[in-house]
Amino acid sequence: MEIQPDAIIFSELVTIKMPFGKYKSRRICDLPEPYLVWFKQQGLPKGKLGVLLESMYEIKLNGLEYLLDPLKKDNN
Repeated sequence: MEIQPDAIIFSELVTIKMPFGKYKSRRICDLPEPYLVWFKQQGLPKGKLGVLLESMYEIKLNGLEYLLDPLKKDNN
């Protein structure tokens, strides 16, 4: 059984913006990888934001950013 990416999470990664901190107002998909690594080491927040940051961390860690490209074009 093949695991399919969650379309809602993918959509949120390109539309939801970071609500606080150094990268406030930047889309989650546009956060730099070192920031995501730092956040992962510090402990991700609870709830939806934590899920999005964890998802983006895994996407960048595995070189899968290209999966978001079609959605990014639709949300610019």
